[in-house]
Amino acid sequence: MAGMTLDQLRVFLAVAEHLHFSRAAEELYITQPAVSATIQSLEAQYGVKLFHRIGRRIEITDAGKLLQVETQKILDQVALTERGLRELNDLQRGDLNLGCSLTIGNYWLPDKLSKFKQKYPGICVNCTLANAEEICAGTATGTFDLGLVTGDIKASLKSTLEEEVVGSERLLIVVGKSHPWFERADVTLAEIAETDWVMREAGSGVQQMLEQALQSWGINPQELNVTLVLNSSEMVKAVVESGTGAAAIPELMVKKELQLSTLRSIKIIDSQPSSNVALEIIKPVLKLKHRQRFQTGITKAFEQILTQGAAN
Repeated sequence: MAGMTLDQLRVFLAVAEHLHFSRAAEELYITQPAVSATIQSLEAQYGVKLFHRIGRRIEITDAGKLLQVETQKILDQVALTERGLRELNDLQRGDLNLGCSLTIGNYWLPDKLSKFKQKYPGICVNCTLANAEEICAGTATGTFDLGLVTGDIKASLKSTLEEEVVGSERLLIVVGKSHPWFERADVTLAEIAETDWVMREAGSGVQQMLEQALQSWGINPQELNVTLVLNSSEMVKAVVESGTGAAAIPELMVKKELQLSTLRSIKIIDSQPSSNVALEIIKPVLKLKHRQRFQTGITKAFEQILTQGAAN
């Protein structure tokens, strides 16, 4: 008995996604009778019902749901294998799908991308920017070949994702000209809770870094007076520059503003007699990849660029 074919699986998956024979046929550019015949052949071959026919509509059965999950895995693996075979031409063409947390993508990554494109001009790089939590999830599901984030990986994903340090990011506490701290070089830990704060949203690498730093300094983040929560560090910077509160912003983002003196970086001092040192917020930039998914030659080539950057 002949086994199921990739063409049969593609037809089945289209029907399972649309729950409609005609729409599946339109998507695949084949006739509806051909779609129906393929489904009937699979059902007859394995002695199961993949779909319930209820009047003019269909519903997927338990057997169909099982086959849908496994079919998606098979076709994803076939697509990756085809990519790998196409890339055996000295990396002259192909695709690289990256996921980056916002600050990393906007300020840390461009130099690495430029070096990669100079070396492999025929490779198309698709880069998605989102918060760290979304990038971790996308790398785990295979949406991204590689993820680049700061912040922590959820415990539930650590067995799925492999991580490597490829750089570092520093957060600065900054204020605008109209803020009472602007004329000061530093403030003490005790003063942190005495001002308004503009924060990034939960799930962002920047927010994770700040909250972990505060906790390590013995400060409960919930005790801060947070007046605004925004989903972009650029927005946070603009709001603080206009005079609202203090914020923790990646150093790469505020170099120009610090030079122009529209923002001031404030050191946080541990004023205990035994210490009296400036406290820093530094977090590694992590490269993430799936532990088991096939890694293409393009992915490995980009990893080399990142490793060279980490060594410099």
